[in-house]
Amino acid sequence: MDIQRLVTMANQIGDFYESYPNQSHAQQDIAGHLNKFWALPMRKQIAEYVRQDGAGLHAQVVSAIKLHLQV
Repeated sequence: MDIQRLVTMANQIGDFYESYPNQSHAQQDIAGHLNKFWALPMRKQIAEYVRQDGAGLHAQVVSAIKLHLQV
């Protein structure tokens, strides 16, 4: 899948959780959403993108992926 499409989708998920008062919980929920609804190849691709530089991803999404994504 096109990485920019994955970045856009991940940021949209992050936007939804942006207003959560507990950012740690928000990061867990972002990763939980990715783990539940994204296919393994998509999760691997976004995780690799974060390892490279993660340009364009919201900071909270990057943290969620680094800390909680299952790949």
